[in-house]
Amino acid sequence: MAEKGKATPAAAEEATSQFNASEFLKGTKEELDKVVWPSRQQLISESIAVILMVSLSATIIYFIDKLFSWAAKQVF
Repeated sequence: MAEKGKATPAAAEEATSQFNASEFLKGTKEELDKVVWPSRQQLISESIAVILMVSLSATIIYFIDKLFSWAAKQVF
């Protein structure tokens, strides 16, 4: 077990190694190949759902704000 404050050999090697752009790009491409991209129809339908939910939430917040504003005017 490594003592507190001391770096492990792997961490020390990683800290001293130089940035390699080609390895980074290779790793990035490998990760992007694993992504399951949505179909155009799925993208459109889910985007519409998000826009509708945000609009609904904003409308509810607006009306609640108006209600509290009206109630505060009645009290004060």
